[in-house]
Amino acid sequence: MLAYRHAFHAGNHADVLKHTVLSLVLRYMNTKDKPYRLVDTHAGAGGYSLEGRYAQKKGEFEQGIARLWSRDDLPPAVADYVQLVRDFNPQGALEQYPGSPAFAQMLLRAKDQLRLYELHPTDFKILSSYLGGVKGAEVYNADGFEGLKSQLPPSTRRGVVLMDPSYEGHGDYPRVVAALREGLTRFVDGVYMVWYPQVSKLEAAQLHKRLEALAPKGWLHVRLTVQEPDSQGFGLAGSGVFIINPPYTLHDEVLAVMPYLVDVLGQYDGANFLVEQKPG
Repeated sequence: MLAYRHAFHAGNHADVLKHTVLSLVLRYMNTKDKPYRLVDTHAGAGGYSLEGRYAQKKGEFEQGIARLWSRDDLPPAVADYVQLVRDFNPQGALEQYPGSPAFAQMLLRAKDQLRLYELHPTDFKILSSYLGGVKGAEVYNADGFEGLKSQLPPSTRRGVVLMDPSYEGHGDYPRVVAALREGLTRFVDGVYMVWYPQVSKLEAAQLHKRLEALAPKGWLHVRLTVQEPDSQGFGLAGSGVFIINPPYTLHDEVLAVMPYLVDVLGQYDGANFLVEQKPG
């Protein structure tokens, strides 16, 4: 939705989960010499000021990246994620938070391809000025669900798709399923990563089951619950990441960090995590 601005939520617990998993996926992709294409269907602005009025309005980053920033007991995968955020803050203080395109720009190699879609005109303008001139990157002011069709299969025959729409309203849930279904018909071997919010909506609760039905070669589902679910449908209790065709290393890597994230990011006694998979 064009009213949605991720700047309000930048660096929150959901971003911690999403970007930790994304970093693990891209690190794995880099272990093979052949180049690959990353398609980000809802790229946002690329980076966000944590000192600006959007981020400061609710201060969601205080319950996310800020809880990890100064700790000296980070597990390796979380330490890698936090170091990337530090690299985005060369002055040393936590002032900026990198969006998914920034993590990609830091991790992709010169030979890899980055394809970014963003509909919001202001965020597109910021994203385009940030990454539009980077070699191998292309930025589109277009619908990422529709744009995905033209990006698959990638010329390199290796690819990752990141899909994390706002899910405001109800339309994004069926569109995620439809876009993935078509994407898999075009490129069955791609790694597809879908983030979703843990909210009191039937569509959110059913999404991972619908995605399981699309994954002929295996899947991995990770969920982090940090707040008590609100029966009235308000508030973000947690979030999940569903990966179709996950790297074979990802299950054990994620399982090793989830208890730590529950301990550090949990905001009530019932904070918990889920890691489940169907091997390919």
